[in-house]
Amino acid sequence: MASFQFLSGVSMRILFVAMSVLLWKANAITRHYQFNVEMKNVTRLCHTKSIVTVNGQFPGPRVIANEGDRLVIRVTNHVSHNITIHWHGIRQLRSGWADGPAYVTQCPIQTGQSYVYNYTVVGQRGTFFWHAHISWLRATLYGPLIILPKNNTPYPFEKPYKEVPIVFGEWFNTDTEAIINQAMKTGGGPNVSDAYTINGLPGPLYNCSAKDTFKLKVKPGKTYLLRFINAALNDELFFSIANHSLRVVDADAIYVKPFDTETILITPGQTTNVLLKTKPNFPGATFLMAARPYATGSGTFDNTTVAGILEYESPALHSVISAKKLPLHKPSLPALNDTSFAASFTNKLRSLASPQFPANVPQNVDKHFFFTVGLGTNPCDQNQACQGPNGTKFAASISNISFVQPTTALLQAHFTGKSGGVYSPDFPINPFHWFNYTGTPPNNTMVQNETKLMVLPYNTSVELVMQDTSILGAESHPLHLHGFNFFVVGQGFGNYDPKNDPKKFNLVDPIERNTVGVPSGGWVAIRFLADNPGVWFMHCHLEVHTSWGLKMAWLVLDGKLPNQKLLPPPADLPKC
Repeated sequence: MASFQFLSGVSMRILFVAMSVLLWKANAITRHYQFNVEMKNVTRLCHTKSIVTVNGQFPGPRVIANEGDRLVIRVTNHVSHNITIHWHGIRQLRSGWADGPAYVTQCPIQTGQSYVYNYTVVGQRGTFFWHAHISWLRATLYGPLIILPKNNTPYPFEKPYKEVPIVFGEWFNTDTEAIINQAMKTGGGPNVSDAYTINGLPGPLYNCSAKDTFKLKVKPGKTYLLRFINAALNDELFFSIANHSLRVVDADAIYVKPFDTETILITPGQTTNVLLKTKPNFPGATFLMAARPYATGSGTFDNTTVAGILEYESPALHSVISAKKLPLHKPSLPALNDTSFAASFTNKLRSLASPQFPANVPQNVDKHFFFTVGLGTNPCDQNQACQGPNGTKFAASISNISFVQPTTALLQAHFTGKSGGVYSPDFPINPFHWFNYTGTPPNNTMVQNETKLMVLPYNTSVELVMQDTSILGAESHPLHLHGFNFFVVGQGFGNYDPKNDPKKFNLVDPIERNTVGVPSGGWVAIRFLADNPGVWFMHCHLEVHTSWGLKMAWLVLDGKLPNQKLLPPPADLPKC
């Protein structure tokens, strides 16, 4: 007679966990993609130009995976420009070689060469996107990156009838590389775009663009999950759909406490998921969906409006009705410089902070940092007339240090121990000079031009306050941190008060994200745990400010355990 041995409760739990891990690994798969970077003639606003694309698509192809999947994406460069691709918002745990910013984690992929981005999506799900991360090539090189929950894992909100990515971008009739090269040479502000786009289309409010309009066809009485991505180069955007409310459920691939709003604000580099509940009885109705900029600075924004059409499907009974005879309902959007709306909207964002999706805010801080962010100037080159303020060149900086891009990748220099002459590991924890940041600007607007990194031991808990400055006008700056999510524990207007402002920090359910707007004439405080070894870029996602030097990098050292160390570089890592 067979004998049976019963397991203790503890042993049963261990067995259950082990089986769960095996089941999860069995469900996780490797997904392969081929990205061919190539030129393509595209017509917008009755203007045909040759643009850089992936696989001839504009916007680029959609990448879809599940949480826990491995992505293997081979990028082959068939154009004359050097190329890199960044997987925006993916943490790249110990796989910094796949992160993508040029001369930070890799040398660029040169013409005729290929590189395989190989990484696993760990503990993340939601809306991300991919884009070029060199010069201004992300103007056309971008596309959605959708990470679905693990199989059989529901959303913490109503299951949508359909999911739709909506990507905001900008269209330039002229070559964006020529635009930024000219601006960097003259020191002035670059030319603005000719239109904003929704999924690559400018829409009916621009001349010669009625046929290039994004249409979202919906059924009455259904719930749609709209996955918004702001891939625009230089502008934060307000967005609204006429006569419809939007329920925000996710920001930067983090579930949030749901709230309803008529309008969302989304900065370059941010993603926002909303639920759209369609009306029960609107046969054949059409509604305008529109986006236009939120801008507080001067000279770099375009005050035009991109629009698409939300179109209710007509039942057969109404199919004879001409769409041209139907009324087109239009939304109202906040004013161009409506900072009060921007502050109100961002203050509504709170992490879900549920048992299943906790907000693991660092409660104790090992390192406190205070950085200023803003514009400044560089002296003009000898025998050159510059178009910046008072005959100078525009510059931008963090703590008055304007980042100088190296010619060797920072991560490679660190990993090989050959950092001498590439970077210095002494980025200041505070500005060298203190002043009234949001008051009368100082007479000296010159910046320092250097390549400095902030070095952190593994598992350091960080609190960083970023303060906008009014040196050349107060302005909102969307700061993006690679390699980490962070918690936005506080924000306010005016100068940060280190004595009183921390008393009001939210350490319970602050929004967790990877890109945050430093308020115009104000400050924002974030916390994160430096538990990912490597070199991680932090920069303004307004491309003009990044070009002017508003960027820096964090170097997180290896931990003691094997799973706390950066993995070696792949064999096909591009060479400079």
